Amino acid sequence: MANQTPTPGYSGTQTPTSNGGVHPTAARADVPIVVESERTKYTEEFITSTFDYHGQTVTNEGGVYKVRPTKKTFEFRTERKVPRTGLMMVGLGGNNGTTLTATILANRHNITWRTKSGIQTPNYIGSVLRASTLRLGVDPINGSDVHVPLSSVLPTVHPNDLVIGGWDISSAPLDKAMARAEVLPWDLQRQLAPLMAPIHPLPSIYYPDFIAANQEERADNLIPGEDKQAHLEKLRADIRQFKEANGLDKVIVFWTANTERFSEVLEGINDTAENLLEAIKCSHEEVSPSTLFAVASILEGCPFINGAPQNTFVPGCIKLAEQHKSFIGGDDLKSGQTKVKSVLTEFLVNAGIKPLSIASYNHLGNNDGRNLSAEKQFRSKEISKSSVVDDMVAANHLLFRPKAEGEAKGEHPNHLVVIKYMPAVGDSKRAIDEYYSEICMGGRSVINIFNECEDSLLASPLILDLSILAELLTRIEYREVGKEQTEFAPLYTVLSLLSYMLKAPLVKPGTDVVNALGRQRNALELFMKACLGLEGQGDLLLESRVW
Repeated sequence: MANQTPTPGYSGTQTPTSNGGVHPTAARADVPIVVESERTKYTEEFITSTFDYHGQTVTNEGGVYKVRPTKKTFEFRTERKVPRTGLMMVGLGGNNGTTLTATILANRHNITWRTKSGIQTPNYIGSVLRASTLRLGVDPINGSDVHVPLSSVLPTVHPNDLVIGGWDISSAPLDKAMARAEVLPWDLQRQLAPLMAPIHPLPSIYYPDFIAANQEERADNLIPGEDKQAHLEKLRADIRQFKEANGLDKVIVFWTANTERFSEVLEGINDTAENLLEAIKCSHEEVSPSTLFAVASILEGCPFINGAPQNTFVPGCIKLAEQHKSFIGGDDLKSGQTKVKSVLTEFLVNAGIKPLSIASYNHLGNNDGRNLSAEKQFRSKEISKSSVVDDMVAANHLLFRPKAEGEAKGEHPNHLVVIKYMPAVGDSKRAIDEYYSEICMGGRSVINIFNECEDSLLASPLILDLSILAELLTRIEYREVGKEQTEFAPLYTVLSLLSYMLKAPLVKPGTDVVNALGRQRNALELFMKACLGLEGQGDLLLESRVW
């Protein structure tokens, strides 16, 4: 492998091909699940299910809540064949990109390495799909719950089989970029270096106004010129070439590059699909690199996931995706501190305890932290982190006054987010949270949490989950029974089912954002079960409560 000619944008795997790309190893099959029900049908091509979606509408009539149960019946059709899939990361040579690539290669080749505690084997711990389970039902013999890996519920791509490629403003081959990141232990890097060295990132886009000035020294691998239309066409050509060279059925594009400043949303510039495309032709200054990558992906029919907090999906970008029925998802990976915050705030509010203030302090020393030391880039992160408690607070009007007419939001805890760049700690991020709450009879409660995490080792499994779930959702179609719609149709453009892994979930315009982690996880599980024609099994556990 080490003697291969370097191939820009492609990951080395076991079997080189004649076209300069590489074939991954064959997929491993999870234990299959077969639903024996008249509501679930299997063919060689599809799993087709019938699912009753129960809900309630609530109106306040004369001071009385009138609740009316509703039911809609859907058919879901899931394509069973798992396609040959590529993952193109923007920021391939960064901490997340190199760590994820190294993780896949280590698992694919079963590379073990020595630590001070002994021999470590590769794994995908931290991946919801590969390292967590779903309660499928009850064993009729002993009455115990049966849990299955989330990845086995529906046919999904195995991480080992992803073909990796992408772009970076730094030209460093991935063995050098991996060493620069200082995330993985030396003995593992030593063994991975021959596999990582052939991987060279494709040239990327660099608009200095969108990222911190301290990133300029890394920017030696750029698509030339300032013509944004030409940049868009080059990105589209890169995607097509990557797909063709590796014999891929599908490509997922993932932004894991630097956090950008927010783009200004301007009428006539990026507010409609047509205006956005025209703004690209005119090389308008408010068209960001991440929006260009998103537009390229949309036009090529590839799902695009934004793993950073900036507003990549300006209104015109969402409308373009709707027009092309392309899939998009974002924003900002929810890996450590924010995930804990969404759990703890939900606990406090559901327990009838009123958070008065939430103060979050972070310091880290990787390149992400260096970029965030610039004010405009930090502001993007601050916005994505600050909104994570909004839906939980709004759900309890007994504790928090609802918003009045003309207000953006009602009563709300004071919420402070601070991020500081401290080079000495490297990728090991430190996070300190204080939750200051009101309890019974005017009392006060303080909860302090200190959280230390290796940032890229938490983020990399999330990139896998988001990419693999996005691919799965491209193979699921639906139709509503009893409606004029007779043909199966794809899901809506914005993949809100990815919310569990994202700080600031993008949702369908006009629908509510859900940040509560339990609700996000439950929605994902229930949807996967619905695609098998299974009702959501809650925790009522009637069998243990009746004679």
